[in-house]
Amino acid sequence: MRHTLPLAPQFYVTAPQPCPYLEGRMERKLFTALQGDSAEKLNDALSKQGFRRSQNVLYRPSCADCSACLSARIAVDRFTPTKSQRRVTRRNSFLERRASAPWATEEQFALFRDYLDSRHATGGMADMDLFEFAAMIEETPIRSRLIEYSDPAAPRDDAHGGLEAVCLTDVLDDGLSMVYSFFDPDLMRNSLGTYVILDHIALARGMGLPYVYLGYWVPGSPKMGYKARYSGLEIYHQGQWQRLDDPDGFSADTHPLSVAPIAEQVARINLPDSRPTGRDDR
Repeated sequence: MRHTLPLAPQFYVTAPQPCPYLEGRMERKLFTALQGDSAEKLNDALSKQGFRRSQNVLYRPSCADCSACLSARIAVDRFTPTKSQRRVTRRNSFLERRASAPWATEEQFALFRDYLDSRHATGGMADMDLFEFAAMIEETPIRSRLIEYSDPAAPRDDAHGGLEAVCLTDVLDDGLSMVYSFFDPDLMRNSLGTYVILDHIALARGMGLPYVYLGYWVPGSPKMGYKARYSGLEIYHQGQWQRLDDPDGFSADTHPLSVAPIAEQVARINLPDSRPTGRDDR
């Protein structure tokens, strides 16, 4: 009688391409598919090890000679808002929050396009159409929510339907993971990006979840430096989470021995059921 063992997640490496955060660098990613009955457990386990989700893929930077990208999360019980952050919360108190299943709408896409055209006109998403946007929002094999922030006093002919900010959020077993957020660029003075993070901290606290996952903090990158402004920030560095007490203590300098070989990285990954991992770095 033939017995078939369940397949372990297979890990792959992308081809090098220009880094979106640090000029003159090349990036590559270690990734695996997120699918099947164990998708949620796999996402929970790998999120704790610096991975991020994009649709049905989990990935983590694995550049040849650079380890500047560090996964970041806020420890909710150690977070204390600054005076500036408290002002942001008060300034946006008129917004109404609505959480729903991840379903894309034309109003969301209109807001998304305005956000990209204003903030990331030359980025990797610049040419994304409505169907690709819908895939980004809706293709999720785990427990995800779309958090919308609306102005109830917006005129009926508003192109965004009153939407001011949107965040696609995953609910993990130990926190909320902010997968992607965007907001009305015309409300720059409202600091909506900051407000959405602050509101997710409040949401996590209300749910009894200890962390809010923010994605990657990259020292030396103006795009990603803002994450160091939040108290209670932790980064995943050298295989463990540690407090970011001194942001200036981390450097974006490259070094040929700063990154372990792919096989070693994969061997160190802890899967939820401790099965062996597979590798393909073609």
